[in-house]
Amino acid sequence: MAFSELLDQVGGLGRFQVLQMVALVVPIMWLTTQSMMENFSAAVPNHRCWVPLLDNSTAQAGVPGALGPKDLLTVSIPPGPNHEPHRCRRFRQPQWQLLDPNGTATNWSEAATEPCVDGWVYDRSTFTSTIVAKWDLVCDSHALKPMAQSIYLSGILVGAAVFGQVSDRSPDPGQAREARVGSQADPCGLLAVMEWTSTRARALVMTLNSLGFSFGQVLMATVAYGVRDWALLQLVVSAPFFLCFVYSWWLAESARWLLIKGKLEQGLRELQKVAAINGKRAAEDTLTAEALLSAMREELSASQAPASPAALLCTPGLGLRTCVSTLCWFAFGFTFYGLALDLQALGSDIFLLQVLIGVVDIPAKIGTLLLLNRLGRRSTQVASLVLAGLCVLANMLVPHELGALRSSLAVLGLGGLGASFTCVSIYTGELFPTVLRMTAVGLGQMAARAGAILGPLVRLLGAHGRSLPLLVYGAVPVLSGLAALLLPETQSLPLPDTVQDVQNQAMMKATRSPPGRTVLKSTHF
Repeated sequence: MAFSELLDQVGGLGRFQVLQMVALVVPIMWLTTQSMMENFSAAVPNHRCWVPLLDNSTAQAGVPGALGPKDLLTVSIPPGPNHEPHRCRRFRQPQWQLLDPNGTATNWSEAATEPCVDGWVYDRSTFTSTIVAKWDLVCDSHALKPMAQSIYLSGILVGAAVFGQVSDRSPDPGQAREARVGSQADPCGLLAVMEWTSTRARALVMTLNSLGFSFGQVLMATVAYGVRDWALLQLVVSAPFFLCFVYSWWLAESARWLLIKGKLEQGLRELQKVAAINGKRAAEDTLTAEALLSAMREELSASQAPASPAALLCTPGLGLRTCVSTLCWFAFGFTFYGLALDLQALGSDIFLLQVLIGVVDIPAKIGTLLLLNRLGRRSTQVASLVLAGLCVLANMLVPHELGALRSSLAVLGLGGLGASFTCVSIYTGELFPTVLRMTAVGLGQMAARAGAILGPLVRLLGAHGRSLPLLVYGAVPVLSGLAALLLPETQSLPLPDTVQDVQNQAMMKATRSPPGRTVLKSTHF
């Protein structure tokens, strides 16, 4: 590809790429805190019904002095499923007979209880305030919490849908940059990292960049440990985005995209800027508009053919790639957010769990880098999704009492999903041409967010069977991983610029196929 040669001239792995990666890791970290914040701002504290004998000073005045809070709790609140005070019901009248040492704990009827008509009392020893306690999202209203999570993620899906196309179709580079900065369709410029990095270092740089998500998990636990009020926590994790927005204007626009869109002068300026930062003085002098026209003649000619989003599904060579890669994105979002946004179901210490998820994610992604370079993109994508799903499914066989083992399997599964995210981010960008790359990744982000929207709602299936949510969470990545076997391998291949480049790669693969493999099958990859 001609642009690959231009990139080698200005430096495909130098000071500019390092600065760009560092500049993008910071917003990725804070973006992760936004995604994981509801584990803390919407944590469900221990709670019980408000009862006069415990919570009304006037009623307490008539209680015999020999009775302590534990006795008053016994006569006011029935035992729950785990033989602890029930969280959602109270006795209509105090059941004094329960204090009789000759009585039994079952010496009461369901008819003697009622819902928490006067509200709840919350344990504020861990969090001083959460949105669950503020708006009483418990008991009959407990389903509103996953619904609120789904609504939040729906907004991100809209961003992925709108800005993915805007950044590809915008006639103005500044507007395209705004689209990339103002949305999560291209999370903090992962594609910018890809398009400015040489083929040999692409996986390394993008993997290092994606470690921002791992650091963000640890950062979230650290900030939440120090800030226990939900409103203040929201402010603390949101304020840094203003700084990120300011310096985002320094980031270079994709020269590849500018040249393909016919913005030769602007593309030339970006290339010269990168050459200067990388210390390539000779390239600064030789890069001219005439040289770009000569080098990019074939690509510019091919890019004149319209490349609409419909081409992702209708063009031979792209349809299968679109469907399978979108399914992999969906599987990641569905299972990851379904599990990671409900840490209280995985263990009692959610701060420690949040840190462990981030810590485990680091070696998982570094291991992914090694596998990407040794096994290739396709095999790594398949392995990461299938193994993550198997860890989740294995939890169905672990007794609920073995909390440490259940937490360990869940954290390992989330680590596998983190590895699959790194892989699919790299893989998707390599599967599609420059003229459709942002649209393809935007579609993938839409699928991931659609999965994230549905993920929290699957927890409601637990009312019909405790293991049913785990069955769904585990089956989806396993099936998606197997579907990834249908994708072509892109390891060591230059990024395609046009739809014709993709078809040419498929034809070259077909001509090299061993006997017995049909050309027709290969050309649809």
